[in-house]
Amino acid sequence: MSRRDRSDGDNRFRLRPGAPKQRGDTFVAQVLRQASKAANTTGGKRGKTPGSRLGRGHVAARFTGQSLSANSRRATVKVRLVYLKQAGARSTVTHLRYIEREGVGRDGESGRAYSAATDEGDLTAFEERGHGDRQQFRFIVSPEDGAELGDLRTYTRHLMARMEADLGTRLDWVAVDHWNTDNPHTHIVLRGKDDTGRDLIIAQAYLTRGLRERAAELATEWLGPRTEQEIQRTLAREVEQERWTSLDRTLQREAVDGLMHVERLNEPRLHSRREMLIGRLQYLQRIGLASQPQAGTWVIHIEAEPTLRAMGERGDIIRTMQRALGGTQRDLAVSEPRGDGRTFVGRVTAKGLADELYDKGYLVVDGTDGKAHYVTLPPRTDLEQYPTGSIVEVKGDVGTRASDKTIVALAVDGFYRTDQHLAVAQGQATPGRDPREVVAAHVRRLEALRRAGVVERVAEGLWKVPDDLLERGRQYDSQRLGGGVAVELKSHLPIERQTRVIGATWLDQQLIGGGKGLGDMGFGGEVKDGMRQRTDFLVEQGLAERRGQRPILARNLLATLRSRELAKAARDIAAETGLEHRPVTDGQRVAGIYRRSVLLASGRYAMLDDGMGFSLVPWKPVIEQRMGQQIAVTVRGSNVSWEIGRMRGPTVG
Repeated sequence: MSRRDRSDGDNRFRLRPGAPKQRGDTFVAQVLRQASKAANTTGGKRGKTPGSRLGRGHVAARFTGQSLSANSRRATVKVRLVYLKQAGARSTVTHLRYIEREGVGRDGESGRAYSAATDEGDLTAFEERGHGDRQQFRFIVSPEDGAELGDLRTYTRHLMARMEADLGTRLDWVAVDHWNTDNPHTHIVLRGKDDTGRDLIIAQAYLTRGLRERAAELATEWLGPRTEQEIQRTLAREVEQERWTSLDRTLQREAVDGLMHVERLNEPRLHSRREMLIGRLQYLQRIGLASQPQAGTWVIHIEAEPTLRAMGERGDIIRTMQRALGGTQRDLAVSEPRGDGRTFVGRVTAKGLADELYDKGYLVVDGTDGKAHYVTLPPRTDLEQYPTGSIVEVKGDVGTRASDKTIVALAVDGFYRTDQHLAVAQGQATPGRDPREVVAAHVRRLEALRRAGVVERVAEGLWKVPDDLLERGRQYDSQRLGGGVAVELKSHLPIERQTRVIGATWLDQQLIGGGKGLGDMGFGGEVKDGMRQRTDFLVEQGLAERRGQRPILARNLLATLRSRELAKAARDIAAETGLEHRPVTDGQRVAGIYRRSVLLASGRYAMLDDGMGFSLVPWKPVIEQRMGQQIAVTVRGSNVSWEIGRMRGPTVG
């Protein structure tokens, strides 16, 4: 933009450049980004990178670590900058609940939050203060000798005080110490506001290096420098560790064009580690990650770092599983994060966070197949929905579903009819298996595909299905799983509580199915014992009889157990509220205000209050956010279609 300025009769032009317009990812932006990455590598000059003066702490970052030496204590600091609008409204609550969960304390108790001023941190108040914040910082601080520090709480307070001095502002934070791993560590959640209420911007150099060096300085002051014997013991342990170690980082740094020449290890600065470094090279050669083309020269393979990091993660997983099993011998199976096509059922033995900074959870599942499985959950999965002792089914990307094959086989001219399927199911019925339940399961699948736009419900009991249903159904499942695994809660009740309860339990389903696929070890053996006890209870209730070694179950067993449990629950609610119970018949539409959910052995049910009476209908997660609102539902067997609001409209469930 220019402005013309006439003076003394001369035409003079003065240029005033405007702000450059951002049009996508510019070349300059790419250069700055690559320069920023380069700034994080070792050996660069401090404070000379693009953007190095942006944010608080850029000056302090030039001076942190000056007192550190090779004998100083080490510390690891992991940092995550969370943009709260992108992370979701419940991101802070979920993370705070995770870090204060049960079992992370020094003696296995729940974690206890604290702050700079109090030993009883108020997480609710902290979360409320952060409403409207643009961002939030989350740290994990792990001094290498954290167990020797003893008092992590005081250590953390001193560290945060130094951080306040470096950044020139008071900080609003809460922390929880974790003692449930080999390396005690502290989770710190820091609000993204300074003491004036403005957004807290922290220099990149301080986040990537400065805070870690402050943590190392403080640990060194508390415990003193490491002795030469301590350093040698630490390095000796690393020689044959199946993980990425400090020895590997030294070898990587000293290599020239991918070659490690042994004479470089004769330099004085490496003399004390020479024997350990050569031992590490020999170990890497044994496991196929290095080779020695000629005497005195080594080649470290390019895949060494990712392979060793993966081996370290797998080793951590194995140790986690062994702790969860309490030393019980079991074949161990680790499910890959993106799924491996397997489907198995089992009991949740342990759960936790595989990545505590990003709230990525895991389950250890004692399977009915006699194996113990480690399952990495999709991001943002709420661990509370899988209680320890509950029974889950884990599904990978398993390809075409059997229900889709059945629907395609029964479809005539592209139309599937429930009455036709019911007739076929009745003709193929087996004792204890309700044909209506079989059809209802297929209707539930069709409802899910309808919401995804794969099939169309033409009329009650009549569905239009495409010719490529099998492929589109497989694509729908793969997309829903996010390429990973899906974990379905089959029963919140532990197996021992299912043996003598009135209600349609998971054990009853195993009895109906004949207990197929159950192993003799671990949970599989416990299920077999539970089935025998459940059979005895059903015989007492007149719902089964024994003929030799084989139990004969009553017809419509699940429906009978479910109706008995619902009737008892309805009587209890009626006595409590004074409302009349209105039973729901098949195909009936029920409307009312969603008051609460009721967790029964047969599953979770929603209580709908129409002002004069109430009904209990199968619950779905989609309605939980509608608590206290008017909703309507149409019940068809065990399938439900929800309508939100007072007016009839599109179904959502």
